[in-house]
Order: sequence, then structure tokens, then C-alpha cells
Amino acid sequence: MSTNDQTSTLQSYVDSAKGAVQSAVGSLTGNPADKREAENKKAAADVEHDLSHSAAKAGPFTATPSGGVAKDDPNRTQGTWNQTIGAGKEAIGGLVGAEGLRQEGIRQNQEGKGQEAEGQLKDLKRGAADRVGGTVGSVVAGLTGSEEQRRAAERQHDEGKARQRGVEADLQKEAEEDRRV
Repeated sequence: MSTNDQTSTLQSYVDSAKGAVQSAVGSLTGNPADKREAENKKAAADVEHDLSHSAAKAGPFTATPSGGVAKDDPNRTQGTWNQTIGAGKEAIGGLVGAEGLRQEGIRQNQEGKGQEAEGQLKDLKRGAADRVGGTVGSVVAGLTGSEEQRRAAERQHDEGKARQRGVEADLQKEAEEDRRV
């Protein structure tokens, strides 16, 4: 939420709109400098938009360019573990002809998928709540003039954003893996 971090999705839309208006003015006036400046604004807005949706994921932790860091809900980690172990049991059971082990692996894999999805939903909901709460808190802090409250609200917003971006990164990774299969 920091206004200086250059990673605001909303700000990227505002900057893109400004660039479009300036481009229209440049087209009407025929001024190439206005057209160039408009193109630069649009390009900067595109970069800002992309940056606002980026995240670095390392194990169960996600960090965003705005400084937000969040740890995955434990159900996500445990669900991934259950999927891995389940797939292993399924493969070994199939390889050695142990139908019971194979079925147990299938069940554990499916249980892990559900567990991971539950954790993702919790993280998405908590992330959205933190972003809204942080935004509201920042507005209140602006009205009261409390710098400490403003920083705390920005941290809350940025952690919520990191939590949501972590889920998005995992879902994107899963979609890419599904396309390869």
C-alpha cells in the first residue's frame, strides 16, 4: 500500500489512463513530444501493473516488492506433503502390485488436494481482509496524523497482498504443470 513502492495496481490504472489522455491530446495537436511522453507513461504503467502482481515464493513464504511477507496456511504445506506421499504410495503400489497401497495412495493424494485447497481459500480470505483492513487503517491514520498507525496499516495491507500473491503463484504453477501433462 505504500505510495512510494511503485507497485499499486490501482495507481497503474490511473497512470495508464493519464497516458491515454495525453496520447489523445498529442494526436489532436500533432505534437510528437506529447505522443512520446504518453507512450512512456503507458509503458511505466504497464511495468507498475506487472510489478504489483509479482511475488517471490520460497517454500511456504511469499514476499512482494512492496515489502510484504507472508507464510502459507499450514494446510497448504501439509496438503502438498500428503499429495507427494500419496502419489509415491500409488506408484509403489502399482509397481509391486499392492492394490491396497495403491488405493491408499490415491486416497491420500486426493485428501492432500482438498487440504491444500482449504489452506489456499483461508489465505485468500485472510489476504483480502488484511488488504481492506490495511487500506481503511491507513485512511484513518491519515486523518488522525498517526505515523505509527499508518505504518502498521501499510504492513497489514502488504502482508495481505503477499498472502494473496502466494496463492496466485501456486495456482499459476499448478496450471503450468497441468498444461505440460
